[in-house]
Amino acid sequence: MPRMIVSIDSVVIKEVQLNKERTTLGRRPYNDIVIDNLAVSGEHAVIHMTDDDVEIEDLGSTNGTYVNAKAIKRQELRNGDIIEVGKYKIRFLQDAEGENFEKTMIFKPGMPPPHAVAPRPTATSTTPPAATLPSAVIRVMSGAAAGREVALQKVVTTIGKPGVAVASITKRHQGHVLAHVEGPEMPLVNGAPMGTDPVPLKHGDLITLAGTDMQFDHG
Repeated sequence: MPRMIVSIDSVVIKEVQLNKERTTLGRRPYNDIVIDNLAVSGEHAVIHMTDDDVEIEDLGSTNGTYVNAKAIKRQELRNGDIIEVGKYKIRFLQDAEGENFEKTMIFKPGMPPPHAVAPRPTATSTTPPAATLPSAVIRVMSGAAAGREVALQKVVTTIGKPGVAVASITKRHQGHVLAHVEGPEMPLVNGAPMGTDPVPLKHGDLITLAGTDMQFDHG
């Protein structure tokens, strides 16, 4: 199934499956692909999908829509094409290649605390310890989901309440970074609102999103 991989400053913030004939992209919350940034128009572009083709059409946006660095009005998309809207880059994938993504970690009442981080090495393990240490986790500190832990084992994990506030945590070679995905309020990191640029996370950092406190724990 065709997909869109949305990133900013080389940090992937979301993945969207294209499963409708018409998929809208823009800043307004009713779009199928919401990019909450002033450089993106409220109704910026639309993706048309037929049995054989996928096309993107600019909807008269203020800053334009670019495919492979060229301004377009309407253009067919091919596997690997890069769409640019403002500072955001959206990679179009038509096959199974690409990153692994977690589903959004949603906070809601009655959610049972999960388990699940990678097992620690045993004394008889022959695998080098660095390969078997638990990956980083997000630990919920407040609200109905307090005590829940989610291992950050995939490339991207999204957290929050869709339609209210969503952020992403992307695993990179040098560590994990937090990025704002959607919602009017920026996530807080150690009590301070983050800006529009992704923020590197350190062990013990406290993230506040949609009224929920979470702690980033790197093993």
